[in-house]
Amino acid sequence: MERAEKADMVETLKGIFAASGVVVVGHYAGLTVAELTQLRVRLRDAGGQLKVVKNRLAKIALDGTPGAVGAHMFTGPTAIAYSHDPIAATKVAVAFAKEKEKFALVGGLMGAVLLDPNAVKALATLPSLDALRGKLIGLLQAPATKIAGVLQAPAGQLARVINAYATKDQGEASAEAA
Repeated sequence: MERAEKADMVETLKGIFAASGVVVVGHYAGLTVAELTQLRVRLRDAGGQLKVVKNRLAKIALDGTPGAVGAHMFTGPTAIAYSHDPIAATKVAVAFAKEKEKFALVGGLMGAVLLDPNAVKALATLPSLDALRGKLIGLLQAPATKIAGVLQAPAGQLARVINAYATKDQGEASAEAA
């Protein structure tokens, strides 16, 4: 890798560390290319990505940033799983680590917060950002639908009373005609 390529890679990694909601660091020693591809596909489906990184370049990218506290995680054959949604990448990485013993979670970075493997696993148990948004919208809409139902109830009762009188009058009129 030439110097210009290394500089481009460092800038790319800086962008990843700055823009991602979470970066999960894992060691992939012993995994086949097919297994890594399987992990890439799962992450892509969940809205994340996987990148095999050179440790020295990752440490340079982290230097001087709030995420520099996690530079010690970059040793050995390292891959990072990242996504804008803090939950998506962690769920996929934790599930893959359970399936494949050779993929070891080292930790993660959430901005300036350093996550150990247990914190990454705990983060993976949370519902996704979209699921949380759905629950919040459901909670906000529930009272509105209840209010609408309460306000419509008296009008509905009034309409039923008027309908009862109308059908009663029609029944009396048809009985008199017969």
